[in-house]
Amino acid sequence: MIFSPDSLKRKVHFIDEELVSIRRHLHTRPELSFHEEKTAEYLSGILVEWSIPHTKNIAGNGIVGVLYGQNTKKKCIALRADIDALPIIEKNDVSYKSLNTGVMHACGHDIHMTCLLGTLKILNDIREHWQGCVKFIFQPAEERLPGGAQRMIAEGVLENPRPEVIVAQHVFPELEVGKVGFRSGRYMASSDEINIFVNGKGGHAAIPLHFDNTVLAVAEIIVALEQSINNWSNADTPTILSFGKINAEGAHNIIPSAVSVHGTFRAFDEKWRRQVHAFIIATAKQIAVKHNTHCQVVINLGYPYVMNDPLLTEKLKQAAIEFLGKENIVDLDIRMTAEDFGYFSQVLPASFYRLGIANYTKGIVSNLHTDTFDVDEECIAVGTGLMIWNVLKLSNTK
Repeated sequence: MIFSPDSLKRKVHFIDEELVSIRRHLHTRPELSFHEEKTAEYLSGILVEWSIPHTKNIAGNGIVGVLYGQNTKKKCIALRADIDALPIIEKNDVSYKSLNTGVMHACGHDIHMTCLLGTLKILNDIREHWQGCVKFIFQPAEERLPGGAQRMIAEGVLENPRPEVIVAQHVFPELEVGKVGFRSGRYMASSDEINIFVNGKGGHAAIPLHFDNTVLAVAEIIVALEQSINNWSNADTPTILSFGKINAEGAHNIIPSAVSVHGTFRAFDEKWRRQVHAFIIATAKQIAVKHNTHCQVVINLGYPYVMNDPLLTEKLKQAAIEFLGKENIVDLDIRMTAEDFGYFSQVLPASFYRLGIANYTKGIVSNLHTDTFDVDEECIAVGTGLMIWNVLKLSNTK
């Protein structure tokens, strides 16, 4: 491999303005999950312009392609970027503010797409310096269940050729630009939607003999479930159950006949996940019966937990130390947030690492999924360069 970190950084610098322009185009035109038609069209147009072969309309609006280096039968590395946006009204006062009212790239997927495009452009130019192939995946619908990853896998995105590993990077406002974070092993939680429906006889709130107290039943269910399940959380089984929505269309003096409560359950072990599901169902029904009401529990299975393969993650961490310097590499804590990259991590050795984007001097500090979220665009060169460096290192080693 003839590239040093500095020489690669210089090569990325030559296309930095082009990549910033691409990012701003994407940021001004965000599209929601399952509706990324124009985003996919734009990505495909760039790939065509750069003579990079690919296939469109995978799992809806997904794009998949294979880029070959030398010794094409050697290692295949998959790189994934998500392409959808969020239903948020952007409040940033910037020239590249979203033009699609009520839709915003508030999770950095515009950065993910841009970095992957930049990676492909340069890898395509230096094919003689890396081995095997890169399978690139632009994935739709990461932000909304059932997610795009599961469908892409079902449609064969990990076959012909089958990658040996899969890697993704995600922006992280808790790190300053220029820094990157890694965590080996369990990193992000599984995520399930918990829906509990309690029905009974409604009535006048001042005449208890004439109604079944659906509201009290739901209140007791919430307290019993949250106290029990969250108290079970420990280092071996990190767990969170939280309810964020209650529908009880009664009034000051009316007990409704139907009440529902909706929440999220997070875990890091599939067996434990199923055991807690069973406990939720049994406990909710038992309490409902005590109040002479009927209970139905509907659990919408969400993404599995993200498992970062220890060997692969250590290789990427060491590559990042070479490329950015040890002082810019951070060890991450476990997170109870979820990512549908978890589906990929259950199938292949995978690693999901974090790209710093904050700049406290410039006031770029907003969290993900907020209406003032933005990035220091210097992260584009960092993310693109590191992704290329990862490919060079992984493809040229056993």
